[in-house]
Formats: sequence, structure tokens, C-alpha cells
Amino acid sequence: EAVLKAAEEQMQARERQWSVTNPDSEIYAINHSDGNMVEISLDTAKLIQFALDMSAQTDGALDTTIYPVLTAWGFTTGSYQVPDQDTIDKLLSAVDYRNIHLKDSSVTIADGVQIDLGAVAKGYIGDEVADLLREQGITSALINLGGNVQTIGTKPDGSLWRIGVRNPFADGNLGVLEVEDMAVVTSGGYERYFTDEAGNTYWHILDPKTGYPADGGLVSVTVAASEGKRCDALSTALFVMGPEQAADYWRSCGDFEMLLVLADGDIWLTDGLNNTFTLSEKDTNREVTVIRHETK
Repeated sequence: EAVLKAAEEQMQARERQWSVTNPDSEIYAINHSDGNMVEISLDTAKLIQFALDMSAQTDGALDTTIYPVLTAWGFTTGSYQVPDQDTIDKLLSAVDYRNIHLKDSSVTIADGVQIDLGAVAKGYIGDEVADLLREQGITSALINLGGNVQTIGTKPDGSLWRIGVRNPFADGNLGVLEVEDMAVVTSGGYERYFTDEAGNTYWHILDPKTGYPADGGLVSVTVAASEGKRCDALSTALFVMGPEQAADYWRSCGDFEMLLVLADGDIWLTDGLNNTFTLSEKDTNREVTVIRHETK
């Protein structure tokens, strides 16, 4: 109970520190700095640096400065709307992770730029909680932060943890992924979306290059790796990339596994998951493609 209480307090402290809407948070202070330098904690500096590194590695498919565009669509407020092209173009002019200038524990962003670390913070917090539990001698645990699952070791009986992968097209799970001592993070268009009067669906994962919902042919991305923060960042970035580019990215990195659900219902998964992912009975007719490292 004491360990669980400490973990909960850690999560609440990070929420206060990194919330984009809390006037007392460090992120709020950065976003309302009017272009002035802001002194931040070392922990926040580390998180921002990680986000910048992942943005660079994914060629901007992940970009923490997309927040004003998300707001224009209403995804941060719940007042959904399709912004006009002029609004998107104007806001996009300030969307570029390279507008964040971090030096030691000081950060400066250009006037008009706003950041939101939501695409990496939850995974980062999951890693911290897992570390805290391990430091307290916990050898078997499952941490579920809603779409972000972190596992320590195996189940107490030694069997693998069974993580359900949600079906993007219907209720229930598409299948089950068996893992040990890993993080599993899923990003999907079904998490937050709205439909306009014409029946068009718009989801919250935006392409930083266009300002519109990512339309690369994916409806769900699940990433499994040793670090939750990397899973968190990649699940968003790979969704933006689309299946072909995501497969190329995996081949170039290779330090994570992924499961992609395409808009047509097909499934692509990396060969590291080929023997650990099992489709649900009602989904066994789906076509599954195993992504492998190219051999010479």
C-alpha cells in the first residue's frame, strides 16, 4: 500500500508540473512567457529534451508545438470544429519543434509558439513509476495509465502478461499481446474524434506538416519496447507516418516492436511480435503481414 501511494503521489506531482492547462505548471509558464526565457526544473528539461530528440529522429512526425492547431480543431476544449484553411496556415507557421530552444534548465520559445508534452509525458511517467516500484523491490506489476501499459517482470505465477489490443472498428479487443518487462502503448483514431454534418470523421492525431488529422492509412498503432516514453512518442509519430514509412523507420531503428492496423482492416506487425500476438476468434479472417528486416 505504501508503494502504491508513493506511485500515485508521483503521478499527481507530474500532472501538476506538466499539465498544459494548470496555471501553476511549468509548461503553462513556458506557453505564457511571451518569448522570454523560463527557468525550469531538471526533470522538465529532461522531458523536453527527450521530446526534441524524438521529433528530430522522426523528422517532425512528432512535434510538441502542434498544440495551437489541436486547440483550433477543439480537441483540447471539446468544442469541435473544422477550422478554415487560413486559420490552419497561420497557426502552422509557428509549428516547428526547432522553435523550442533548450539550454541546461532554461527554455525559450518564440512568441506565438505553444508546447504540449502529452504525446510523451504519460510514457515518461510510466517509466518513472516502474522505476520507483523496482527500487522498492517489486518484481511483478502491471501499470495501466489508459492506453499506456507498463509491465514489470511477469505475472506472479511466471506467465506472461496478456495485454488486450483494442479493435478500432468495433467493441472489444482485436487480439492479445503477451509480454514481460515491457511497455505497450497504443494510439488510435478512435480515442478522440468527431464527425461533421456531412459524415466526415476527424481524429485528434494531427499531421504537423498539414495541420489536418493524419491520413496515412492507419487507424491504430501499438508499440512495445523497454521504455514507455519511447513507445508513447513512437505510437503517435508512426501513426502520422503511415504504414510504409513506419515499416522503414522500424527497419532503420529496430529497438522496438509494433503492430499497425490499417484502414482496410489488415494488420502489419514486426516479426518480434509474430509469436506473441494472437487475434481474437472473430478477427482471425484478417490478413496479417509480418514486417521483417530486409536481408541481402
